[in-house]
Amino acid sequence: MKLLKYVTVLLVCLCVFTSCNNLEKKEDTANFKESYKGKKPNIIFLLTDDLGYGELGSFGQKEIRTPFLDSLASVGKRFTDFYAGTSVCSPSRAVLMTGLHTGHVNIRGNKGDVNGKWDRVALKKSEKTIGEMLQNTGYQTAMIGKWHLGVPEDTSTWAKGRGFDYAVQEQWGKDVNGREIDERVHWVNNNQDSIFYNYNKHKCLDEFRTNFALDYLDKKSNEKPFFLYMSYRTPHAHELFLSETDLYADRIEEWPEIERRHAARITMLDAQVKRLFNKLKASGELENTLIVFSSDNGPTGENHHDYKFFNSSGDLKGYKRDVYEGGVRVPMFAYWKNKIAEGTTTNHPATFYDIMPTFAEVAETTSPNKTDGISILPELLDQGNQQKHDFLYFEIQVGRSVKGFRQATRFGNWKAVRMGDNYHTELYDLSVDLYEKNDVSKQHPELVEKANEILKRESVKNLHFPYSGGVFK
Repeated sequence: MKLLKYVTVLLVCLCVFTSCNNLEKKEDTANFKESYKGKKPNIIFLLTDDLGYGELGSFGQKEIRTPFLDSLASVGKRFTDFYAGTSVCSPSRAVLMTGLHTGHVNIRGNKGDVNGKWDRVALKKSEKTIGEMLQNTGYQTAMIGKWHLGVPEDTSTWAKGRGFDYAVQEQWGKDVNGREIDERVHWVNNNQDSIFYNYNKHKCLDEFRTNFALDYLDKKSNEKPFFLYMSYRTPHAHELFLSETDLYADRIEEWPEIERRHAARITMLDAQVKRLFNKLKASGELENTLIVFSSDNGPTGENHHDYKFFNSSGDLKGYKRDVYEGGVRVPMFAYWKNKIAEGTTTNHPATFYDIMPTFAEVAETTSPNKTDGISILPELLDQGNQQKHDFLYFEIQVGRSVKGFRQATRFGNWKAVRMGDNYHTELYDLSVDLYEKNDVSKQHPELVEKANEILKRESVKNLHFPYSGGVFK
């Protein structure tokens, strides 16, 4: 009888605790909604191309000047443990747009097997994008810059056909008639007679793109909220998209030209973000706008650029196309005036596939896909009830060979990395070995087994990527 009484009291206490927790969450949500009576919040996602974890001053950079981005990070919230979708452009952006990790989304590498040809793979139409989600809940949606989630011959796979009312994108490859597309042309709403990037008129490609964004902010309706996905090209190592500049002229003797230009691109991007921010401020839209800044993967080592020259990975191991921390951990901060506490930092592990459910909660809707993500809005607003992932998952296919198939998972402070061609799962304790120098897999066979279970389970077989599903003996 005493045991029964004890159990009854325990259950009552549990119910009261749960009710209080639910009530607290409802109050947090109610307070959040109360703070923006009327029009729902605007949302801007600023995405850089190949910006490493250590390439902003606010994330430890010592040489490259990023004064505006650093000041914006200082009045927002920095995420120290934030991860891109994976370590190369297309699949990482696919994760961002769909809320599905790379073991579930259709795109697992920049190219895959398409009827025997190694070529671009598009998102499935069933994989709904953030643009489609917000468009369907009443948002005006715009995408400017690099899309990289479609195929050149099918414009229905381009941004305009995937949830963006207004789309300005570069495109390359061959069109439906087999003609080569000039990637300097920016297609406005899929219109072939679009605008050519003029090297002599614009200092950099991102100045050109920012002009479109400013024009969009002038012409959009003020009656509806907007979502702007601003996809920059910086600091991707294609030199042809930068005119000569005297930035870092004092380092001409000290720095190789390729490195001076690399630094200049990042500093010029900083100025473009400032232009966009000032436009929002002048229009009165700033207080009702959530701004998130990040990068699609770790730093590049392409076109003779040395990613170690500026310590672009921030001492982390690896770079673009690696699934070590340097390839997937990226800078991220969020700014929302009077809602996100100024000058705050969090080590909450979050990733690209958390962005869709986060924006869904901001917009008071639900994710259209069975997302792998978790909304990080509670963490952004310091609500104190942030749910955590049991694990994070990354996958990539680089080229056709098994050597190019790579997987990784982080669970707690443990990080497991597996290369497709060596049948060995490396294990690192990030709490004491952030730079992944000491493989402790032999000392922790039970953790390796746990990691392998995740790696096997989370990689769903995909016909375009022959080693998806994992490579295990």
